[in-house]
Amino acid sequence: QVQLVESGGGLVQPGGSLRLSCAASGSIFRINTMGWYRQAPGKERGLVARISSDGTTNYADSMKGRFTISRDNAKNTVYLQMNSLKPEDTAVYYCDALTNVRHYWGQGTQVTVSS
Repeated sequence: QVQLVESGGGLVQPGGSLRLSCAASGSIFRINTMGWYRQAPGKERGLVARISSDGTTNYADSMKGRFTISRDNAKNTVYLQMNSLKPEDTAVYYCDALTNVRHYWGQGTQVTVSS
């Protein structure tokens, strides 16, 4: 089993920045890829960014250049630095850990971009 705990969400003005953190515990040796997904009201959950164990990253097109995912293997933590935030970035952000068997999800953290 893998447990994920997110932190760092909140309210920010358009153009502002936030950094999300996700700490993994449990069977962390089984984790291959970690990532962030988001879900806005009335919409499906979709990929924001992910990072593999070798550091390879992938981003959704709308996040490229604004968001940066990073991973500290010593702390078993993945980060999402979000800059130039827009109102359409408002959503619940979920941390994801992928093993050979399944996805594990965090509880989600709310990000609201509003003036």
